[in-house]
Amino acid sequence: MTKIQVNGTLLAYDEAGTGSPVVLLHAGIADRRMWREQIDPLAARHRVIAVDLRGYGESELPPNAFAHHDDVVGLLDALGLASAALVGCSFGGAVAIDTALAHPHRVSALALLGTAVSGYEWSEQTNELWDQLVGDVDQEDFAASAAGEVRFWVVGPEREPAAVAPELVSFAVQMDERALAAEMALSAVDVAELNPPAIGRLAELTMPVLVAAGAADIPDIRQLADRIAAEAPHASRLPDIPDAAHLFPLERPSEINAALLSFLG
Repeated sequence: MTKIQVNGTLLAYDEAGTGSPVVLLHAGIADRRMWREQIDPLAARHRVIAVDLRGYGESELPPNAFAHHDDVVGLLDALGLASAALVGCSFGGAVAIDTALAHPHRVSALALLGTAVSGYEWSEQTNELWDQLVGDVDQEDFAASAAGEVRFWVVGPEREPAAVAPELVSFAVQMDERALAAEMALSAVDVAELNPPAIGRLAELTMPVLVAAGAADIPDIRQLADRIAAEAPHASRLPDIPDAAHLFPLERPSEINAALLSFLG
């Protein structure tokens, strides 16, 4: 792990390999450790940088206002990189999209895995699924909240917890408890959002875009993948990853690593 000064804060990252740069942006329920199955395979051909976004993992959170998408470009600047391919999962995918829209010349390609999109409002179906699977949870009880979020996102609404490897569930809960603490801290800081948000601007993503989702993820995520593939002019949509939900880079690493290596060239 290395820390680097970016826009007035210290961001933690892991780096491996040489070649064209690839930055990995983690889900909001995780940190850079979620890419443990991708770093070495991608590093065989690329310079891979897995970063903890500000406030998450081992990255710091000073009280000044900031934007995650500006931090990504600040990281590129600090590392002396003119541009990079961005690989993002969930919230990390939303940050990747925002970065590509705010700084299009700095992003050579986008791989969006189970991605969120800034400005998108969850459907009533998703809210009902949350109520059915999780219900009301004390947001200050990180253990209970993490257990609920992992049930919803990592197991998914169409599977039972017993269908998912216990080690994966345990690891996801561990990451999510830390991420929940990060989100609580971030709520006290002015985090700038892309304006206008990405959901109405997907046609502006003119770089190559790869989109994928887990077949066991919530319907909104799969529908967002379809929408990005339809609206971004140079997007390709992978078939849904079978028997995998929101953190499918951890669940199905061989499939996603092959897809990423093919896409990134």
